Amino acid sequence: MNFDDRFRYQISISLTDDNEVSKMNKKYRNKDSSTDVLSFSINKDLGDNEIYVGDVVVNLKQAEKQAKDRGCSVEEEISDLVKHGVLHLLGIHHDGDDH
Repeated sequence: MNFDDRFRYQISISLTDDNEVSKMNKKYRNKDSSTDVLSFSINKDLGDNEIYVGDVVVNLKQAEKQAKDRGCSVEEEISDLVKHGVLHLLGIHHDGDDH
């Protein structure tokens, strides 16, 4: 995604539960499992020089578990997951991803 300083860019960040993330992962990615974060790229022109980039959905239950495993706060883990999701919105993906 190329950025232009004449535009304002928006994303939404949702914090939800394991069940909801599992449903979304199945519906939109055809994966019958949960995950820690999902990103949905939208890139919609909202007019008035605003672009809606997309959505980041964080699984709070998974964030809590990962924070404990990593020895960090839940807030730090959520912050890392949001960053991870935003990178996906910007077109940066894991090696081997089919995006």
